[in-house]
Amino acid sequence: MTGGDRAGTREDTWAVIAGGGTAGHTIPGICIARALVERGHPASSIHFVGSERGSEAELVPEAGFGITTLPGRGIQRRLTLDNVAAVVGLIKALGQGLALLRRRRPQVVVSLGGFASIACGLGAAVLRIPIVVAEQNARAGAANRVVGRFAKVAAVPFAATDLPRAVVTGNPVRPDMLAVDRDRDRDSARELLGLPPDRMVVAVCAGSLGSTRINQAVFDLVERWAHRGDVAIHHVLGRRDWERLGDALPRPSDPAGVHYQAVEYENRMPQLMVAADLLVGRSGGSTVAELAVVGLGGVMVPLPIAPRDHQTANATDLVQAGAVVVVPDAEFDGDRLVAELDELLEPAKLRAMADAARSIGRPDAARAVAELVEGAAT
Repeated sequence: MTGGDRAGTREDTWAVIAGGGTAGHTIPGICIARALVERGHPASSIHFVGSERGSEAELVPEAGFGITTLPGRGIQRRLTLDNVAAVVGLIKALGQGLALLRRRRPQVVVSLGGFASIACGLGAAVLRIPIVVAEQNARAGAANRVVGRFAKVAAVPFAATDLPRAVVTGNPVRPDMLAVDRDRDRDSARELLGLPPDRMVVAVCAGSLGSTRINQAVFDLVERWAHRGDVAIHHVLGRRDWERLGDALPRPSDPAGVHYQAVEYENRMPQLMVAADLLVGRSGGSTVAELAVVGLGGVMVPLPIAPRDHQTANATDLVQAGAVVVVPDAEFDGDRLVAELDELLEPAKLRAMADAARSIGRPDAARAVAELVEGAAT
């Protein structure tokens, strides 16, 4: 099989977890797998199927699970010659996914969304293997909408998520995010990140690649706050924008003014969320789930090209609870960011937003999805 079976070729597979492409799909899948292991299923009996191009090719083996990677790529949402090759690759992947399921004969298939979930989801439908869809967003992606037609149940993060036979479980969050406590760990997290202990801290995360609009607005913010000695900014630019905008990074000259630090990528997100008083960033499924379980307010700037505008929908529950404010990408600039932060950076307001976020958190989401998977297999 192209890509091959990695870390496991046993035939006694109990569950196949299919999909990925991005960490937003892959990490919840790994959380579900770990919850199943905690419930007594051997790690060797849980096998992932992903794409050669996706993050799962690295993340899943690192987590201790076997994976088979399929060739091909997703179909773009516009007419392009690349889609011809994508369709050919999908047909090939469908055949390989069906062959894998015939060989392994799992009792259940979990669809995470993404390219590989279609191959295994449709193969499971043909072989009459029970399917559980695990959706991460308020508006389901194309792959899970297709597979969802054949699923026994869909685990969804929000009541408004548009899939049939849906059960609201929340979106699984990685264990290191569940392990931190903002009251207990705040000082140690700030020390680790090099942040001052006595200032209000704004964390900015512009995505793994970056967002020119968000990053430029933060540059403007730093200039306007140059002489403010009560705030600090930890700015995660993203890998692409670090290369493009690195030479334009603000360099505040007043040592008693704003504390500003920028990094290309942040792999200490649990500590950053604990250290921060407010987060500015996109509203992907994992981000909104993490804000809720940690108890952190924010300014959300939904990705404007997100399919079906799902990032705006993702933030709805947090907005209604009073935990975040949403600013459309087209309206987000330095002026708007300053105005929002000037209104929000007040201790009582920050505490209220944190409490509101925590009130809708679902720290047991992975366990809830695992229970659905076991029920479907039975």
